[in-house]
Amino acid sequence: MATEGLENEERGNWVGKLDFLLSLIGYAVGLGNIWRFPALCFRNGGGAFLIPYLIALFLCGMTMFFLEVTWGQFCSEGPITAWKLCPIFKGAGYAMVVISFITTIYYNVIIAYTTFYFFASFGSTVPWATCDNEWNTDACSLSYNGTVINGTWYNRTQVDDLNLTVLRKSPAEEYWTRNVLNISDGIEEMGNIQWKLALCLLFSWVVVFLCLMKGVKSSGRVVYFTATFPYIILLILLIRGATLPGSYEGIKFFLKPETKLLMEPKVWGDAFTQIFYSLGPSWGGLLTMASYNRFHHNALVDSVVVPIVNSGTSIFGGFAIFSIVGFMSHELQVPIESVVTSGASLAFVAYPEALARIPLSPLWAILFFFMLFTLGLDSQFGMVEGVCSAIIDTFPGVLRKRKTLFILGLSIFEFFLGLPLITRGGMYIFTIMDWYTGVISLFVVSLCECLVIGWIYGPDKFYDDIAMMLGSRPLILWRICWQVITPLSIIFIIITTYLDYIPVYYGSYTYPPAGEIIGWLCAAASLVMIPLWMVIEYYVHGEGDSVWERLQSVLRPTADWGPALEEYRTGRYANKLQLKEISGDGNGPYNKYAVTGMDNRGFHVDVGTEPGI
Repeated sequence: MATEGLENEERGNWVGKLDFLLSLIGYAVGLGNIWRFPALCFRNGGGAFLIPYLIALFLCGMTMFFLEVTWGQFCSEGPITAWKLCPIFKGAGYAMVVISFITTIYYNVIIAYTTFYFFASFGSTVPWATCDNEWNTDACSLSYNGTVINGTWYNRTQVDDLNLTVLRKSPAEEYWTRNVLNISDGIEEMGNIQWKLALCLLFSWVVVFLCLMKGVKSSGRVVYFTATFPYIILLILLIRGATLPGSYEGIKFFLKPETKLLMEPKVWGDAFTQIFYSLGPSWGGLLTMASYNRFHHNALVDSVVVPIVNSGTSIFGGFAIFSIVGFMSHELQVPIESVVTSGASLAFVAYPEALARIPLSPLWAILFFFMLFTLGLDSQFGMVEGVCSAIIDTFPGVLRKRKTLFILGLSIFEFFLGLPLITRGGMYIFTIMDWYTGVISLFVVSLCECLVIGWIYGPDKFYDDIAMMLGSRPLILWRICWQVITPLSIIFIIITTYLDYIPVYYGSYTYPPAGEIIGWLCAAASLVMIPLWMVIEYYVHGEGDSVWERLQSVLRPTADWGPALEEYRTGRYANKLQLKEISGDGNGPYNKYAVTGMDNRGFHVDVGTEPGI
């Protein structure tokens, strides 16, 4: 494993040459690639869905990925302080942190579920294989051949003749709802903490802390395993799944193109949304991880490779999942449509049920849930590191030397915040948080990023910054995307999200109005940061006699915006550094420059020789 010396001694850098690349892959490739993409592909035209998906990848996902990676690498700052290039939009950085903070609370609960299943799989058979357990009911059945009504068994012929409703519950479904969750009847009945899950949640946070306690020095080592191991398991599961009866039908169903669905806006909206959720722009993780790069690292290569690897993993995972789905359809003698699910139902009900029917089921279950554990862990690393770095970079004098203690405190705090999610009614809270936290916020933050880089700071200036790092300016296509194509795509996503909005639900449970209010409060917690900090920056740091002058003063970069290390502060940044020395404070007022006009490079800034001109 090749290593390099630190360039930024104060803040730190990635040590191994592949640390950053593997961390990006681990961050981008997460649970959504396995439990969300295959179902989206099935629902939106099968193989035909790959057309809008790949278009979204190249015109929106990859461009935002490149924007955030180069931005973070250039300034070596976290999601909040990176907005020194346009202080009035600092609230977008706080929104990133709030989104990631809320998400890390419930995301680690998912990792706790995988931990529970992982340890439960050690045995001669998996515990969800039969209906003979204490948590099973009369409705539990290994097949769809009949149902139990009032204690009486009716076979499939009787069900058809009498037109009865089949109330069949699989052993895996009852294991999930009645043993793991022990779920209550609704959010009004929260119940007690499930202590087995609490121990799993504690274990998950301990692992996260141990891997992040030394920052990128420790997490950069862990990803060599966690970012590569899932591919080994996916390959093993695909090979095993392909040997099962019915697997071919499942894969054919996965790829069967329905081109007529390409005319529906919702299909395109789902494609662009999946790219955003999968690649992770606007969460703060990309900015944070890139901020630990060396200044001249070739971020362009990473920004092309990682999105392609991420999308390839989604497609590859789809083959592995649908080979098992086809097997389940064959085993139960039911249409494939009735087997396909997504999210928690796929990971903790449908797939475990299939694994229970395969010889050596405990072995396959152990591999599958350990794969989910590592997939979730890498994504959690990026989000937690993003929150930590954002706060530490805001208060470096107090927190940078105490980073390990700060991460420990944050982990303990988030562990306790996660405890309500593992009560009997915790799944209802979990669903609300997952449903609303990033529903609009991510796209609004991305829109702010495109607005700032594409129109306020100016793409030409940003191209100059990239050239300082990479040695040459990127293709004009990136600029076109940042200024026009990507913002329009994001607006399209926001519109389709609004038009397709459905109030939160869980299974057949309908939430009371208070549940939806809680959800929108989760969404508003991040969105409110943008206008709030606009007001704060304008009134606290804005300078000038008129409204326009005060607005200009908080639209242009601060004196200390630019490369973190003095050796790289050349050209216009050398002048900024001299001004910073004159003022004696790199965090001083924003009136160090006079705006003389605006063109396609953004604002013209004349550097004065005295503070406050």
